Amino acid sequence: MDENKTADNEKENIIVCDNLVRIYKTDETEVMALQGLDLNVKAGELMAIIGKSGSGKSTLLNIIGGLEKPTVGSVLYEGRDISTFSEKEMIEYRRKNIGFVWQKSILNLMPYLNVMQNLMLYARFNGMKKKEAYDKALSLLERVGIENRKDSFPLELSGGEQQRAAIAMTLMSEPKILLADEPTGAVDEKTKDRIQELFRAINRELGITIIIVTHDLSLADKVDRVVMISDGKISTERVLKDEYKQKLDELNGYDFEELKKSGKDSHDEYQLLDKAGRIKLSEDMLDAAGIDTNRVKVSVVDKKIVISMDEE
Repeated sequence: MDENKTADNEKENIIVCDNLVRIYKTDETEVMALQGLDLNVKAGELMAIIGKSGSGKSTLLNIIGGLEKPTVGSVLYEGRDISTFSEKEMIEYRRKNIGFVWQKSILNLMPYLNVMQNLMLYARFNGMKKKEAYDKALSLLERVGIENRKDSFPLELSGGEQQRAAIAMTLMSEPKILLADEPTGAVDEKTKDRIQELFRAINRELGITIIIVTHDLSLADKVDRVVMISDGKISTERVLKDEYKQKLDELNGYDFEELKKSGKDSHDEYQLLDKAGRIKLSEDMLDAAGIDTNRVKVSVVDKKIVISMDEE
């Protein structure tokens, strides 16, 4: 590969995960949550990491966010290996660069403070003056559409309003990366669409890199890139086609019916090769190809790799 092109790609990536391994140990067992995972995230990207419970997606989010360190491997943020940070450096990394939105409101908002007080407290911790903090908080509450709920306490808000308040509070620190862990897991379908639309608007208008961890496959239509994680490694990627991306931006939301009726796929899907040149095939692919053995033939036909059963 051209060295200049490689250098350009590295500059585009705000996060580079290299061979991440995360092992959790108890007195009796060891659980390997990540198994040599590689992932690049471009600056300004809107993406989702999708996987079943126990696939390692939340562990990956915690490592990127500096809440955990990998057992093996590295995470580069703008070229710096955060896994080597001291405790003080890690706190600064999280404070200046990372915003979190969690599924449970208790992790996002202090229940004994109203919405405005939550945002103000967050701002004051980051050194903002009172008048500046109030004006910014009000502006952000207007952006997320709940300025009329600024004097309400978290338990007086609906699930969707709580998440909007959490997003507004996260934006107070102007993070470069927003990490959302199952942000729509506890809301209804209508509210889910509104929150997903808000993430897209924030990404487009503010240029914030957004990584959403979820098990919800419906997100696949609504982000630029979907990364599927399985058994602690990235298995496939789905990249939104330019045609769909343009349509989404024009509609400013989630009316997909016109494009769906066309029968066109919204994303290009890719299988990922690891650094050893290995590829993981899903059970659905194996079933569709009629492959029911772990011994296969691999051949190259017209510059295409063909995998077939070894029929003797």
